[in-house]
Amino acid sequence: MSIEFKLIEIKNKEQLDGFVGARVHAELLQSWAWGDFQERAGAKIWRLGVEENGKLVATATLIKRFLPFRMSYFYCPRGPISLQQNVIPNSEYSRGEESLKVDNNDKGFFSPLRSVRNDKTRVLEFLFSEIKKIAKKEKVIFLRMEPMEKIDNCKLKIEDSIDVQVSKTIILDLNKLEEELLKEMHQKTRYNIRLAEKKGVNIREAGSDEFEKFWELMSATVNRDGFRLHEKEYYKKMLEVENIKLYFGEFENKILCAGIFSFFGDTAIYLHGASSDENRELMAPHLLQWELIKKAKALGCKYYDFFGIDEKKWPGVTRFKKGFGGEELNYPGTFDIIFNKGKYEIYKFLRKARRLLKF
Repeated sequence: MSIEFKLIEIKNKEQLDGFVGARVHAELLQSWAWGDFQERAGAKIWRLGVEENGKLVATATLIKRFLPFRMSYFYCPRGPISLQQNVIPNSEYSRGEESLKVDNNDKGFFSPLRSVRNDKTRVLEFLFSEIKKIAKKEKVIFLRMEPMEKIDNCKLKIEDSIDVQVSKTIILDLNKLEEELLKEMHQKTRYNIRLAEKKGVNIREAGSDEFEKFWELMSATVNRDGFRLHEKEYYKKMLEVENIKLYFGEFENKILCAGIFSFFGDTAIYLHGASSDENRELMAPHLLQWELIKKAKALGCKYYDFFGIDEKKWPGVTRFKKGFGGEELNYPGTFDIIFNKGKYEIYKFLRKARRLLKF
């Protein structure tokens, strides 16, 4: 049977999440809910799929972002997703003619998977060629993407770019028993968890009317640690998304720390965190993480993603996250496919000038 690719617009939540959620370490940023969130935040999005002889074999959720001088680009966070990427055994996408087999010599969360019929490069080349057509209509100058695996032997020009999402993270394997997880933590991390428990720190889910408390704490954290802060409405709308929750760590009715967490597919993610300068000796952030790790296990999640480490930019936060053990995961990087070379060169010049002038 000859191979025939077809581009579709995915309009069904179950179809998209069924595909994206069938990956090992399911990718929230390509889910239906994350696209919904981006739309609520004012972005225009496209949910695209590639069918091969009627079977969905790749997806890409694109977000249109704007640049100076009326330029714009497409952003595909942690995508595109192809059928070859780590399909969960016994899922819909691991059965039948298109079944995938793990190479037993490969290790880690993103070990390559082989397919008898599908050629990932050809699928993605078709997808990118179709995105180029949309880009021409939308006057978009490039596609910025963060594939889960490096794309090799592609005919289109792909250029290394600056990271949007952090390129390294830590993943906990929640298939392990709680005792095993504790044992693999740094001794000081275990001690701090027990200390917070002993001192009476309480962890609870925050109500929808408590956003202002989180925002106040988040603003203080950014001023102290120098993180980049999104607009207030960005966090507010994020917390309207299905399966994204806000939790507080408290002592004597005083909020000491907060975290935004997501639960999608087989993975829980620690998306954003904030902490107070007061009562730091109570180690509330350590207990917050441990309680959410246990909650993720109870919900059936297989992995817990700390969502980014960087020893150079965030040494303290990175040290904190590493204390919980887990496996470090390096993503391939961020890449641009250029649709308008002239305007892309202007964009790069402006980006370089902005960084040199620091504005």
